[in-house]
Amino acid sequence: MARPRTTLTVQRTERLTPRLIRVYFGGPGFATFRPSEFTDSYVKFIFPRDGIDVLRTYTVRSIDPDAGELAVDFVYHGDEGIAGPWAASVRPGEIIDCFGPGGAYAPRADADWHLLAGDEAALPAIAAALEGMPADAAGLAFVEVAEPVDELELDKPTGIELTWLHRGTREPGEVLAEGVRAATWRDGQVQVFIHGEARSVMQDLRRYVRRDRGVRAEWAASISGYWRRGRTEEGFREWKAEFKAQDTETVPNR
Repeated sequence: MARPRTTLTVQRTERLTPRLIRVYFGGPGFATFRPSEFTDSYVKFIFPRDGIDVLRTYTVRSIDPDAGELAVDFVYHGDEGIAGPWAASVRPGEIIDCFGPGGAYAPRADADWHLLAGDEAALPAIAAALEGMPADAAGLAFVEVAEPVDELELDKPTGIELTWLHRGTREPGEVLAEGVRAATWRDGQVQVFIHGEARSVMQDLRRYVRRDRGVRAEWAASISGYWRRGRTEEGFREWKAEFKAQDTETVPNR
């Protein structure tokens, strides 16, 4: 079934960090938007370019039914890309269409502990997952950002140990992979959510969790790349399809 197309109106923007911009959407179209039960709920924004609809996928950070708004966080890298520059320059009253929402992950109450890891692209989904956990939830969360100024205050259960990792001049995903691998693995049934730069996630951490640690697919279904260094979203989809064809495990789609 085709995902519904919704027209949203920009209400306001907020610069959270030098590299993260939150855009609040609402307007008449919000009434037709149907939130999902997943904490990794995402939409595909439609950016018209030279007569072609270009899609960019973003996590819904939060929804406020009373205010009639939803918030989406955009990673900003200057003039690079499509969505980031748009978020930096958009003004209240402008409209944009999107497909969705989609999603597949939410924290399970029957997990003994949780492992969450990702970079700036996965930060909204990690933050939403932490907020959606019961107060007695336990586990580990790792977030890789460029430098300390990119850290955010996150609401989380006291039993979740949150570690911020700073990559500096290193390649995206390297510090994240090292941090997860170095962490003490806990006893009991873990539920895993790991997303970020595709090479580090899919060729390193996914194999570490599934093969080295023996986590079954039902508890580690949400491990995949959100983006690939040096590729557009269209190029990333091609790379992901090639990886999936060569790999023996299922790669979640987004």
